[in-house]
Amino acid sequence: MSVDEQSEAGKSGAVTANAQWGGRFAGGPSAIMREINASIGFDKAMWRQDIAGSLAHAAMLAKVGIISATDETKIRNGLTEIGREIEAGTFIFDDALEDIHMNIEARLSERIGEAGKRLHTARSRNDQVATDFRLWVRDAADGISAQIAALMLSLATRALEYADTAMPGFTHLQTAQPVTFGHHLLAYVEMLSRDRGRLADARRRLNECPLGSAALAGTSFPIDRKMTAAALGFDRPTANSLDAVSDRDFALEYLSALSILAMHLSRFAEEIVIWCSAPFSFIRLSDAFTTGSSIMPQKRNPDAAELARAKIGRVAGSLISLLTVMKGLPLAYAKDMQEDKVPVFEATEAVSLTLAACDGMVRDLKASERQMRTFAGSGFSTATDLADWLVRVLKLPFRTAHHVTGRLVALAEAKGTDLAELSLADMQSVEPGITNDVFSVLSVEASIASRTSEGGTAGANVRQQAEAWLKKLAPGATGAAA
Repeated sequence: MSVDEQSEAGKSGAVTANAQWGGRFAGGPSAIMREINASIGFDKAMWRQDIAGSLAHAAMLAKVGIISATDETKIRNGLTEIGREIEAGTFIFDDALEDIHMNIEARLSERIGEAGKRLHTARSRNDQVATDFRLWVRDAADGISAQIAALMLSLATRALEYADTAMPGFTHLQTAQPVTFGHHLLAYVEMLSRDRGRLADARRRLNECPLGSAALAGTSFPIDRKMTAAALGFDRPTANSLDAVSDRDFALEYLSALSILAMHLSRFAEEIVIWCSAPFSFIRLSDAFTTGSSIMPQKRNPDAAELARAKIGRVAGSLISLLTVMKGLPLAYAKDMQEDKVPVFEATEAVSLTLAACDGMVRDLKASERQMRTFAGSGFSTATDLADWLVRVLKLPFRTAHHVTGRLVALAEAKGTDLAELSLADMQSVEPGITNDVFSVLSVEASIASRTSEGGTAGANVRQQAEAWLKKLAPGATGAAA
C-alpha cells in the first residue's frame, strides 16, 4: 500500500500496522496518530549521522561475532547506496515509517534482505537517536565555530584598518570618552572568542557515545562500545545507560551558547543600525546590505542589520522551548523528546544566517572618519583627561579633581564652548594651579594616545591586538577554525 493509500485508509478507519513493530499490533495508528507521531519531516536532516552510526554499529557487531562478516559487508554496501539515493534525491521518505532510523532500516532490508534485519541487534531507537543527535549537534557546533572565526577575522582586519580612527565611546549611549573605531570592533572579537569557547566547552561535554545503551538498560550481547565510540569520533562511551538515552543537556548547552552568540550579534547589529542613521552617519553600507522604501525614494534602510538584530528572538525561544520540553521528564526516554530537534535545527539555521550577514556587513561597511572624529570631541569627552591631569600634575585627590572638572565643564557649557576652548584665565578662575600645559591633554588625539594601559584604546594597542588576532585566526593557524 502506498503512503497516499495508507493515509486514505487511516481516514476511513481501515488502518495498516507498521511492519517494523512486528506482531504486537494487529491494527495501525489513526491518521492523526501517525501525523503527530511522525518525525521524518524534520529528522531526515540527520540521515548522514544515522548512516554513520549504523556503519559503526555493524562493523562492531561483525568484529565481536554477533553478525557475520558477509552480512556486515552487505549492510555497509547497502547503507552506502542508500546514502547515494538520499543525496541524489531519489530516496522516498515514508511517513508511515515515522523517522529517519526506520526509513533507512526498512530500505536497507528491502535492498539486502535478511542481513538488513540483523543491523538493529543490540541497539534501540533510543540510543540510536541519542547518538545521531549528538553527532548532528557536534557537526553543527563545528560549522558555527568556523563561521564565528570568519567573522572575527573580518572584524580584526577592519580593526587594523581603523586602528587610529577616532570615534566617540559611549556609556548610556551618551558620549563618554574618545576611543578608536578599531578598538570598538575588537570588543566584538573578544565577545565572539568567548562564544567559540562556550561552543568548544559544550562540544567536549557532548562527545560521549550513547550507542550500545539500547533502550535504557544496556544489552546482553557482548558488544564493544569503545569500538563504536572511537569509530564515530567520540572520546568515550557514556557511563550510564539510563542517562545516555534520556540526556539532552548537550542540546541545551548548545542552544544556550547559540543564544548568547545571537545576543552579541544583535548588539552589533543594533550599533550598525545606529551608525547608519542620518544623525550619526558614522558608516555607510552599500546596496548589497540595504533596501529602499516603497514611498520614500531617499531611504537606505539597513535591513540586514535589523533582521540580524531580531534573530535573537528565534534562538532564545528555541532554548526556552527545549528547556520546557525537558522539564519534569522522568527517566528514561519519553516521546516528548522527539520535540528536541526542531528548536536545535531552527536555531542553528538562524545563527548561521546571522553570522553570514554580519560578516558581509563588516566587510562591506565604509567608515566616515571625519564624522566620527567630530562626534568623538563632542559632549566634553576629554573631561576625564582634564581630571587625570589635575591628579597627575597638581596632585589633587581624584574626587577633588572630579569636582573641579565638573565646574569647568559647567563653565564651558555656559560659555557655549568646549573645554579646550576655555582660556587659561577661565580655568584658573576655578583652580588657580592650572597651567598652560593642561591644553596638551584636551584634544581627542591626545586622549586616545594616552590610553596605553593594557586593553586600552591607544592606536598602538589596537594595532598590536588586531595583528595578534589576525595571526591567530589566519587560515591554517592553530585555533583558526574548529
